[in-house]
Amino acid sequence: MEIKTDFLIIGSGIAGLTYALNVSPYGSVAIITKKDKKESNTNYAQGGIAAVVDPDDDLQFHISDTITAGCGLCKPDVVRLVVTEGPERIRDLISWGVSFSKKKGGSTFDLGKEGGHSKRRILHAGDLTGKEVEKILLKKVDESPNIRLFEHHISIDLITEKKLGIKNIKKNACCGAYVLDIDKAEVHTFISKVTLLATGGVGKTYLYTSNPDISTGDGIAIAYRAGARIANMEFIQFHPTCLYHPHAKNFLISEAVRGEGAVLRLKDGTPFMGKYHHLKDLAPRDVVARAIDTELKKSGDECVYLDVSHRSSAFIKSRFPNIYEKCLSYNFDMAVDPVPVVPAAHYICGGVMTNTCGETNITGLFVAGEAACTGLHGANRLASNSLLEALVFSHRAAIMSVRQVNERAFPDLALSPWDPGNAMDIDESVVISHNWDEIRRLMWNYVGIVRSDKRLARAWRRIQLLQKEITDYYWDFIINSDLIELRNIATVAGLIISCALKRRESRGLHYNIDYPEKDETRWKKDTVVQLRTRKSSFSEKPVLCSQSGKKSKPSGFTTFSSVRKKKV
Repeated sequence: MEIKTDFLIIGSGIAGLTYALNVSPYGSVAIITKKDKKESNTNYAQGGIAAVVDPDDDLQFHISDTITAGCGLCKPDVVRLVVTEGPERIRDLISWGVSFSKKKGGSTFDLGKEGGHSKRRILHAGDLTGKEVEKILLKKVDESPNIRLFEHHISIDLITEKKLGIKNIKKNACCGAYVLDIDKAEVHTFISKVTLLATGGVGKTYLYTSNPDISTGDGIAIAYRAGARIANMEFIQFHPTCLYHPHAKNFLISEAVRGEGAVLRLKDGTPFMGKYHHLKDLAPRDVVARAIDTELKKSGDECVYLDVSHRSSAFIKSRFPNIYEKCLSYNFDMAVDPVPVVPAAHYICGGVMTNTCGETNITGLFVAGEAACTGLHGANRLASNSLLEALVFSHRAAIMSVRQVNERAFPDLALSPWDPGNAMDIDESVVISHNWDEIRRLMWNYVGIVRSDKRLARAWRRIQLLQKEITDYYWDFIINSDLIELRNIATVAGLIISCALKRRESRGLHYNIDYPEKDETRWKKDTVVQLRTRKSSFSEKPVLCSQSGKKSKPSGFTTFSSVRKKKV
């Protein structure tokens, strides 16, 4: 089935939904989301949104905190833009109905403080901020007559003019996407004038993650295969405090708990963060995660403990009702005893490169949210800046998208429907589950919190073999959502490893024991990867670029063809 829409949005988190609301008065909108519409990283965000809304705060303080956390790689103009426009985007949310927590009396916001912030500036809705925002935005989307939302649909690949074989094009352009209807096992062709990728992060590339199961890097992978520029994939933020329990899958203990005075302790009760940073437990996340990793390697223990028991029981239950109840369900009373925690993959600071309007190097393709690399986060994201970035860039992308929709027409040619060729039904799903597990363990053990050249080289060799095996499997069998996600995490894993190999220093979230110091002379720049195609065929040849675009290695990167049997 072919579906035409002015605006195609892939993803239903805060970036995708706010973009949809902003563009819906100007044309038809289709949102595709691979699970239930509420299932997004936004829905799991506990902490809140950082913004300067208090008279005692100042825009320059927020700018400075962000740049400090980014370890020299933030783009100052982008930081200023996001911080400056942030308060207005907060007002948008409030006007749509989002209710942020206020102090007793109800006149001023109850602002939280998290690691790296010099002031209290975190707006929150209890400890379920993302859930509150998602609920309100979905309600507004459901009320819009111009928006269609396709649940249980997963994108396979983008459709571009270059892949369609259109000759004499000066710049590649996106025309839509092939999308699998998971329930019906049918592939639909979505044709659009403008496409926004808002697919979230890559957490499921790692064995332990705070992210939901949807976080398989889909947007980054399909953008890369379409020829978009990808940057800074080595900067994976590991959240220091995920609940340590065999049945507590992906449950995050918000950084806001440390913002309210919680202390990290060893098994014997000794606090340890004072050895690693002058801010102690409120140090930036990369410092805290590495400190925990170091202490666990020294002691051989499986976890450390987060202790907020010195605060009153009433305060804890009021400020963190969801976290308190969740911990209690696993027999941990955080008002009485320390809670066991471990680091887990949480957020990627790299992604698809965009300008200040969310545009990529492919005409008609925009990216917002965690899938984007805008220049805001640099080498390490400041806590609670992620939802702020999504709000600001989705708004700016919407403004530019409306202009493009008025200027662009639908492709003037008949697009071929999806052709499975001679592919057969999958006979052994164990191949998918085995490779999925191997990639995630490989990334955790070799491309984790602390890295080395030897570990990265092992990871590089192994991911090439896995990619080859997955490619063969992809071509031989009829696709399903599991195979699409496996293909994407393998692509993303390769991008992370290649960028990590390239950066021969330690900066922010990338720590290599063979290069323990920052190299301001050679590496105060982005690592950029872009897929190049030979004119004679659609075989793919990626190129690692420096910030200036100069070609460099590593070579031998194995990736995947852009479509199935039919070369389009």
